[in-house]
Amino acid sequence: MNLTVIFFFVVGLGLLVLGADVLVRGAARLAIGLGLSPLIIGLTVVAFGTSSPELAVSIYSGIAGQADIALGNVVGSNIFNVLFILGLSAMISQLTVSMQLKRFDVPIMITVSVLTLIFGLDGKIERSDGVLLFAGIVGYTIFLVNKGRRENRLYVKEHKEGSLIIVVLLIIIGLTLLVIGSHWLVSGAVVLARVFGVSELVIGLTIVAAGTSLPEVATSVVATIRGERDIAIGNVVGSNIFNILAVLGLSSIISSDGITVASHALRFDIPVMIAVAIICLPIFFTGGIIARWEGILLFSYYCIYTAYIVLQAMHHAFLPMLRMITVVFLPVTILAVMIQTMLYLRKKGNSDY
Repeated sequence: MNLTVIFFFVVGLGLLVLGADVLVRGAARLAIGLGLSPLIIGLTVVAFGTSSPELAVSIYSGIAGQADIALGNVVGSNIFNVLFILGLSAMISQLTVSMQLKRFDVPIMITVSVLTLIFGLDGKIERSDGVLLFAGIVGYTIFLVNKGRRENRLYVKEHKEGSLIIVVLLIIIGLTLLVIGSHWLVSGAVVLARVFGVSELVIGLTIVAAGTSLPEVATSVVATIRGERDIAIGNVVGSNIFNILAVLGLSSIISSDGITVASHALRFDIPVMIAVAIICLPIFFTGGIIARWEGILLFSYYCIYTAYIVLQAMHHAFLPMLRMITVVFLPVTILAVMIQTMLYLRKKGNSDY
C-alpha cells in the first residue's frame, strides 16, 4: 500500500511539472495566435483548464452524496490558490499586477465569494442558486474574450504566428498530463487520510483541495519562472472565479438535492475564503506588485490555516496555542497592510502635484 502511494505521488508530480510546462508554452502561443493578451488566456483557458480536477471531483462528490467534499474542495481550493500559490509564486519572483485584475477580476472574485456565503445561509446551495452561478461564468467568459479581442487587434496583425492546431494540441496535452497527475496524487492522499480517520470536510478542505489545485501550483510556478507572470496571476484569480461559478454551480445543479453547507463551513471556512479574496485588493493595489515579503505572508497564513483545521479535527492540545499565535499574527498583518497602503496613497498623492 505504502509503495503504491509513493509511486503515485512521484509519477503524479512528474506529470504535473511536465504538463504545466507544456500548457504554459501552448497558452502563451495561443494568446498571440488569437489576439488575446496572456492575462486573458490565464484568466480563461489556463484557469478553466487547471480547474478541471476540481470540476471532476466536486461533480462526482455531489452525485455520490458527499456534499462536504464537494463544497470543501471549492472553498479549500480558493483559499489554497491565493495563500499558497500566489504566495509561493511571489516568493520565487516579484509579481506585477495588471490594472484589469485590480479594477475588474479581483472585485468579481470577492463578489462571487460573498455570494457563496449568501446562498449557503439556509444550509444548502439549491439548484436555482447553481443555475445563477453557472450563468455567471458564461457571461464572465464572453465578456473577457470580447474585451480581449477588441483591445488586441493591432497586436494580432503584427505578431500573429504559428499553427493554431499545434498550439491547441499542446494545451490539450498539457491539461491531460495535469489532470492525470493530480488524480494520482489525490487518490493516494485520500486513502492515507481515511486511514488516519479524518472527516470528509477536512479532507475536502485540505488534501483534496490542495491536490486538485496542484495543476494551478505547477502552472503558476512554471509561468513565473518563464516570465509569463500575467498567466501566473490570471491563473489563480480565474481559477477562483471558475471554482465558484462553474464548479460549485454545476455540482449543485447535478446533485439531486443541491449541495448541503455545513454550519462549520458557514462560520469559519467560507468567511476565511472571503477574507482571503478581500486581502488581495490592498496587496494588489499598493504599487501594482506582489512583493516577496507579501508572498511569504500569504504562504505563512496558509500554513496556519491548514494547521488550525487539522488540529481542530483532531482536538489536539496544541490548538489553544495556535489560536494565540493567530491572534497575535493577524493584527500585525492588518497593521502592515494598512501602513503600506497609506504610504502608497501618500506617494501617489505627492506625484499628482
